Amino acid sequence: MATCEKPATRYGTSDWFTSNYAISTNAERQRGASHDIRQEARFLRNETDNKTKWDQLDTNTRLSDRVDHIRQWKDILDRTLAKLDQEIKDLSDAKDDLEVALENMNLPCHVNIENLTTREGRMDIDVVEDAVEDQLKKEQKVIEGIKQQLQQNIHQAFEQLCVLQEARQQVLADLQDKNVALGIDVDQYNLTDESSEISFKPDPTRVMKGSTTPQQWEDFSRYNHDRAVAEMSNSQHLREAIFATLEQTANDLKSQDNATDYALRKRMHEMQMAIDELNWQKQQTEDEIAELETEIRRLVDAIRAKINPTKLAETRLENRTYRPNVELCRDNVQYGLTDEVKQLYASKASLEEKLRQSQHALDGLEKKLHRINEDLHCKTNSLKLDEMCVQNRSKLTMKNRPQTTSERNMTLMGMSRERAKILA
Repeated sequence: MATCEKPATRYGTSDWFTSNYAISTNAERQRGASHDIRQEARFLRNETDNKTKWDQLDTNTRLSDRVDHIRQWKDILDRTLAKLDQEIKDLSDAKDDLEVALENMNLPCHVNIENLTTREGRMDIDVVEDAVEDQLKKEQKVIEGIKQQLQQNIHQAFEQLCVLQEARQQVLADLQDKNVALGIDVDQYNLTDESSEISFKPDPTRVMKGSTTPQQWEDFSRYNHDRAVAEMSNSQHLREAIFATLEQTANDLKSQDNATDYALRKRMHEMQMAIDELNWQKQQTEDEIAELETEIRRLVDAIRAKINPTKLAETRLENRTYRPNVELCRDNVQYGLTDEVKQLYASKASLEEKLRQSQHALDGLEKKLHRINEDLHCKTNSLKLDEMCVQNRSKLTMKNRPQTTSERNMTLMGMSRERAKILA
């Protein structure tokens, strides 16, 4: 009986059992791995769920703390803004007082300018910064110093108002930003997983340009607050300085007025003494001019007397040059004539130099005499001007200064006295 077999590989019984064992073993190993994965997946699900909930809770807590922090700074800045508004109002009132005080300085300023203008009538050397000039200019400086100080305080008040306004704008802008940020953070705190506004966003973890740290955020608000407080403190000190300046003005003007009156009286006495001294100097200078003119005439005669001796000596030297041949000898006569000519030249030069010096001195004396005469005229004129200044300063002794604009203008124009005469 014939047998037909397939042309395939034949395995042994041991191979068959080994294959079955391998399949069972691999299946059990795969199931074990799958079981481990399922356990790890369940653990991971629980872990991520808990982590998400705790992260949301932590974020809500941080949002709550952040909202409280923003509200705290918002309250501080609100109070600071109210104080800034009050300080701006107070400083504006003080600035108005300064402007009124500055206008009230017109009367003493006008009197001082009138005195200085009167003394500008002095001539030549008398246009000097004497004691009266010093006191008048000192008075002018006191007045100008007060006006400048008032103007400076006005300028400082204006600048301080600008700084306060700037600080206010900065605080206000910070408040507005905090209101916006507060609204945003409150909205984020109220969002939940079930909110309709939530969605996926592109690159949500990006760091925006211009982002700041919490320390920078707090430093910014603290800087705005501290700057506002510092500027309000500066404004208070400025207002105190303004009031002190207004109180000091009257005392300074009165003291300077007394000093200027004393200087005027003293200067008038000195001017009279100077006039007497100039009269004596004039007489002495005229006498010296007469003596110097006599001496100049003598010097001219002495120079003229050297002409003929010089001609004689030069002629002798020239004639002796015609000696023939070896007779043209440089003998003692030649040396003597040469020395004589040189001596005559030197004598004439010395006399001419002294004549120039004498003429120069005479010119100086004549100029000095002319200067003395002019100075006498100037000092006589200056004495009259100082007397006019004493009369003009009597307006400063008025007890009651004009209060209305019309009265103030009449006083400045010198119309008060004329009006009194008419009424009389």
